[in-house]
Amino acid sequence: MTTPQQQVPSADDFLMGGGVPSAKFPALGTTVSGRITERPTVEQQRDFTTGELKFWDDGKPQMQLVVTLATAERDPANPEDDGTRRLYVKGQMKNAVAAAVRGAGARGLEVGGTLSVTYARDGQKSNPRFNAPKNFDASYVPAAQNELNTPDPVAQQPIAQQPPAAAQVPGMTAEQLQAAMNSPATAALVAQQQAAAAASSGGVAPF
Repeated sequence: MTTPQQQVPSADDFLMGGGVPSAKFPALGTTVSGRITERPTVEQQRDFTTGELKFWDDGKPQMQLVVTLATAERDPANPEDDGTRRLYVKGQMKNAVAAAVRGAGARGLEVGGTLSVTYARDGQKSNPRFNAPKNFDASYVPAAQNELNTPDPVAQQPIAQQPPAAAQVPGMTAEQLQAAMNSPATAALVAQQQAAAAASSGGVAPF
C-alpha cells in the first residue's frame, strides 16, 4: 500500500511559520465565499483527533480537495487575519462543488474564480452516536466571467463638463473653433481670444 506524500506548504506558510485558517460552518445557513487565490491541490485526509492518514476499508486513501479563498471573514482576535481561508472539499461537499462547476460551464476550479459554499441542510444519521452529516450547496463563477463583471474604472470616471465651444469665442461656431484649435498656426490666437472673452464675462478661461 502506497502512502501519498504530505502536501508541501506554500512558500508564504513556510516563511511565516503558520498555516491558513480552515473555513468553518458552525451553523445552518453559514456561507463561505471568496475568490480562489491559489491553484487547488489534492491531499489525503487526516483523522481530526489523531492526525493519522485516513483510508477506506479497501485500503485506498481518502482524498480531499484543498481550495484557498480570499474571503471577507476576519477574526477579531487576530489583527493579522487577511481573510484567507482553506476550504477542504470532500464527501457531499465535493458533489455540490462539482455540480456548481458543471453548471457554470467550467472544466474545474481555477485561480480567479469565485467559489461559494453554504451549509444548507443536515443529512441522515448513519450512527445515532454521531451528529447528522452536513450537506452543502455551492455556486461557482469562472475567472473569465469575473473579469467581464468587473467594472472598468476608466469607464466609471465622470466626464468633465466643458462650456459650449461656440460660447468660448464670440462669433465662432463650435466647428470653426475646433478647426482653429487643431491648427498650430491659429491655436495660440484662439486661446488669447478665449481668455479675453472669459475675462470680460467674469469667468475663467478654459485653458
